[in-house]
Amino acid sequence: MARNFIRETLAKENETFLRRMDLPSKESWSPDNEPTSARRHPCCSSLKMFLVALSFAYFAKALSGSYMKSTITQLERRFDIPSYLIGVIDGSFEIGNLLVIAFVSYFGAKLHRPKIIAIGCLLMSFGTFLIALPHFIIGRYKFETSIRSSVNSTNNLTPCPTSVLLGDHTSAVSNTGCENESRLSMWIYVLLGNILRGIGETPIQPLGISYIDDHALEDNAAFYIGCVQTISVIGPVFGYLLGSLCAKIYVDIGFVNMESISITPGDARWVGAWWLGYLIAGLITLVSAVPFWFLPKSLPVPEGRLAKCSPERTSFIKDSPVLDHKYQADERASFVRLAKDFLPTLRSLLGNPIYILYLCVTVIQFNSLIGMVTYKPKYIEQHYGQSASKANFLMGVINIPAVALGMFSGGVLMKKLKLSIMGAAKFALGTSLLGYFLSLFFFAMGCENAKVAGITVSYEGMESLSHQNSTLFVQCNAHCECSRTEWDPVCGENGLTYVSPCLAGCRMSRGSGVDTVFEQCSCVAGGNLTAYVGQCRHRESCQRVFPYFLALCVITSFIISLGGTPGYMLLIRCIKPQLKSLALGFHTLTTRTLAGIPAPIYFGAVIDTACLKWGHKKCGGKGACRIYNTTAYRIAYLGLTLGLRTASFFLCALGLLVLQRHIKRQERGTLSNGNTGHTVAELQALRKEETNNSNLDQSPRTSDYDPERETRL
Repeated sequence: MARNFIRETLAKENETFLRRMDLPSKESWSPDNEPTSARRHPCCSSLKMFLVALSFAYFAKALSGSYMKSTITQLERRFDIPSYLIGVIDGSFEIGNLLVIAFVSYFGAKLHRPKIIAIGCLLMSFGTFLIALPHFIIGRYKFETSIRSSVNSTNNLTPCPTSVLLGDHTSAVSNTGCENESRLSMWIYVLLGNILRGIGETPIQPLGISYIDDHALEDNAAFYIGCVQTISVIGPVFGYLLGSLCAKIYVDIGFVNMESISITPGDARWVGAWWLGYLIAGLITLVSAVPFWFLPKSLPVPEGRLAKCSPERTSFIKDSPVLDHKYQADERASFVRLAKDFLPTLRSLLGNPIYILYLCVTVIQFNSLIGMVTYKPKYIEQHYGQSASKANFLMGVINIPAVALGMFSGGVLMKKLKLSIMGAAKFALGTSLLGYFLSLFFFAMGCENAKVAGITVSYEGMESLSHQNSTLFVQCNAHCECSRTEWDPVCGENGLTYVSPCLAGCRMSRGSGVDTVFEQCSCVAGGNLTAYVGQCRHRESCQRVFPYFLALCVITSFIISLGGTPGYMLLIRCIKPQLKSLALGFHTLTTRTLAGIPAPIYFGAVIDTACLKWGHKKCGGKGACRIYNTTAYRIAYLGLTLGLRTASFFLCALGLLVLQRHIKRQERGTLSNGNTGHTVAELQALRKEETNNSNLDQSPRTSDYDPERETRL
């Protein structure tokens, strides 16, 4: 016995000595002379490095996504496409995401997750660069203009040419432009690039969040995930600010003489340097991929991790290579069993009426939200006469922070008020209703149409909304051979905007660029018969109402966002614990398929119906819209947004009734079991004890939950 004791003592001392030799310093020793902290230190460092890398990746994808929203009008004008095609391009991101989400979510979890995320970031970066590619191969931007300049002279010839002066020059120019335009439509590259962005974005959220959840202590995981989500909210702010900056810069900056450009950022033909922002966003996304290549496939699981894990998470951690490999023999059988149980599990999930109603409500409300956010900058531009730069700036500085503050405040209120599932449902519905009623005031914050001769008013200034091509030609410009399709607006001294200097009957011009002045304009009544470049900006009533519009936007965004967190908690609590992952995944799949893809398309198609004057391509065909009927635009945009939310409230009311009936049924079931002597607290203690026993069990079972047991409401 003594000899064995001495042998064991020497073995322990040798082991302790070897451990000391491996440790970098005395600070890594734990009080019990165990190298616990030495093993934990690299784990914590790697986890924190992964947290920083994932936060930066979230920031990069949010920045590029919001920048895409900010360039909608720029892309419309640059590629001469209507709004519904822009909706197709915007929805293509979701298409790319849905193409691979099932494969990435399943196979990615079994492979090297950090490297899969790195590959996704590289694909996102490549897709973003591909979006900017057309700028470098399409040639210089040539906007519509009816001003014809003499060779080697800064003086313009007459804006009112006759058929003799035109000769064959117009046809030659149009044929050249048509030959150049007959190539592949450049917006296809934007579409393909956005699909690649969607494919690359797919692994970031599911694999990144699961990596944190698997390797962090349960108490810290929620905090880490919250930090990542907070960073993702900052991304859209910088995305819209980047869009605001690039919209101020002319698209061909550095390649053209800016003094010869006769349009300003407020003009309907202005195109900013949309490509520059995509290069910046692509570079940021490329940098975000670098840290993931240096992170390990998995980290050591912290002590006490398995004892606190839910059965669903424990089964995933058992697959980790740092644990015992006894479960690998049963992996194939487990997969076959999971495959067989998938359809019954999905049937059980879809048989939950509360979940189905919640899914329908969120799909309808996401349609309203996505359509509204996608075209809100354009609404500010067209309705209130603001430039694209200012509209994007306001979205980034005012609207997005209000949404972020509302979501955070909703979570704080839910914690302070200790809302039950019924309380959370009522809170979410109440905030949504309040925001809905406040949004009705947007209908009263309208602007009158811009006074454009021959389109919104007659040449005498009388109101006339019947847009006919024949109304563009009157006696005062009958002697001019003017184009019906060109949009080159000028502002007359009488306060009316004319479609072109030719249609204003102008015979002479002087100056160049934005300083061009047109003279002897026969259609401009009174004064010196002069006109200036650009539309008239005399809509004082619109400028007065715009600050109130912004204030109401902030208030409604904040109030509606208050219900976001309680509503999400309702989704988690209304389903069985073992169905949470499937429920959340199916919810994401459904909302992206039925809201993220179609909403921008049909919103754009409805907005197109309010167009009064379309641009035309050189080869013929409809281009981008130049001017809208502001009243019809307001009714179409706001009516569709609020109409969808109105429909969702009927389902909300039905959902509340079903939820209330479900809670009462559970309460009756609890009371009927009262004679067994078990209180609610005892039932929870028993459930916790069962969970602990299941974690201590070494069998390959993944869950001890009763399939008929649901989360306590």
